[in-house]
Amino acid sequence: MKKQIAVIGLGRFGFSVAKTLTESGAEVIAIDREEEKVKAVADIVTYAVQLDAMDEKALRSVGVQNVDIAIVSIGEKIEASILVVMLLKEMGIKNIIAKAVTPLHGRVLENLGVQRVVYPERDMAIRVASSLTRPKVLEELELSREYSIIELPTPKEFAGKSVKEVQLRSKYGVNLIAIKRKVIEAGISKDIW
Repeated sequence: MKKQIAVIGLGRFGFSVAKTLTESGAEVIAIDREEEKVKAVADIVTYAVQLDAMDEKALRSVGVQNVDIAIVSIGEKIEASILVVMLLKEMGIKNIIAKAVTPLHGRVLENLGVQRVVYPERDMAIRVASSLTRPKVLEELELSREYSIIELPTPKEFAGKSVKEVQLRSKYGVNLIAIKRKVIEAGISKDIW
C-alpha cells in the first residue's frame, strides 16, 4: 500500500517535496492557501487543495487526519507553522516533519512533538560550503558530529588493490561500507552498489 502524505505549504521547499514524493510513488495531498501554488502542483500530485491549514474543519474535510505522514513546510509565518503542527497533533497524526526557519522555531516544533525538524536553507548552505572546501566529496550524510557517510572517488593509489591491501581502517581510520561500480548492460551504463 502506498504511503499517504500531506504536504502543507507549497513554497519552493513544499513544492519540491510534494513533486519528489509523488515521483517516488507516494499518494500526496498538497495544501496551500494560495490558488496559484495549488494550480502549479495540481497535475503532479494525487490531490491538490486550496484551503487555510489553520482551519481544522477544512483539514478534516480533505482527510488529512488519515495520512501516514504530514509535512509542514510553512516557514515564513512561524505562528501558522506552529498552529498547524498543533492541529495535526490533536488530529492524531504521529509522524510530522516540519520546516523551521530559526533555531527557536525548531525548538518549539520539537517541543510540540514533531518527529523531524528540517532547516532547508541552512542545510543547503552547509552542503554548498562543504562541496567548495572538500571538492573530492561526491556526497555526504552526516550521522553526528563525529560520524558521516561519505562518497568519494577511488584514489589512484588504491586502483587495482584489494580492500585488505589498502588497510583503510588501520591507516586512515575509516570503514568501507559499499563500493560503487559502473556496469554496462545492453549498451547502457549504470552504477551498482
